[in-house]
Amino acid sequence: MPGPLAPVLRRCSVGKSVHLKDGTEVSIRPLTKEDLDKSLAFFQGLPEEDRKYLRVDVSKRDVVERRIRQIDSGRVERLVALVNDEIVADGALELAGHDWAAHVGELRLIVSHRFQRKGLGMVMARELYTLAASHKLEQIVVSMARPQVAARSIFRRLGFREEITLPGHVKDLSGSSQDLILMRCDLKALWQELETFFADSDWQRTR
Repeated sequence: MPGPLAPVLRRCSVGKSVHLKDGTEVSIRPLTKEDLDKSLAFFQGLPEEDRKYLRVDVSKRDVVERRIRQIDSGRVERLVALVNDEIVADGALELAGHDWAAHVGELRLIVSHRFQRKGLGMVMARELYTLAASHKLEQIVVSMARPQVAARSIFRRLGFREEITLPGHVKDLSGSSQDLILMRCDLKALWQELETFFADSDWQRTR
């Protein structure tokens, strides 16, 4: 499945430092229990508009602590990107775990506004792709509220397509009902989009 960029992916694997397109050095590694305060600071620092449509209220310490504990279940893989020991992006791959959906995983990704448009989202997506491949997944889904227009645009660039819209299916943190949009991408298509992005960018010159 992976093409010519596979060696680059392995060199930039989880736990290693990478350089963004502007030269910023970023460390990408698994989230750990010791990251509680850093993770809480990251989520509390997000604009209210970003936090409003997240599944849970991650501005609360007990919620962040609970999501970290979920790692022990084996049903979720969580990655963070750090700059100067500060978390600037958070990504997760949630595994269905059910026999008939064992080939499907759900991807979640949020990047600090300060580090958007610098390629960090693509770098994180590539690392999450690696995790998905290691679990032998075949399809990835993402779900979001209709107002998350920018997020949908990013995932379209990654090869995701809108599959289902459930009107008024969820409520945001303010209590307002929102349509839930489900997008899906097979792993092969995701890799092709990532490969094209890194091949067409100035990534190689700034690593």
